[in-house]
Amino acid sequence: MARTQRRPPARGVEWEFETLVLPKDFSRSVVTRMLVERAEHGGWELDRLRIGNDGKRRVVLRRKIIRERLTLFAG
Repeated sequence: MARTQRRPPARGVEWEFETLVLPKDFSRSVVTRMLVERAEHGGWELDRLRIGNDGKRRVVLRRKIIRERLTLFAG
């Protein structure tokens, strides 16, 4: 299950966050491969990882939101 949200800008940087809940029966190597894949192909980085008492991993990923700026050329 993945959930994406956006937080308000802090000092000029905007971040997009995605929350993943991974079951306890996923091995450490499977989770690592999944997160590496998201980092390499989606531009995500690890923000936080929590392992609950039930063994589920709650992962929060983030990536910068890059906005295009309109530039006007004097001519």
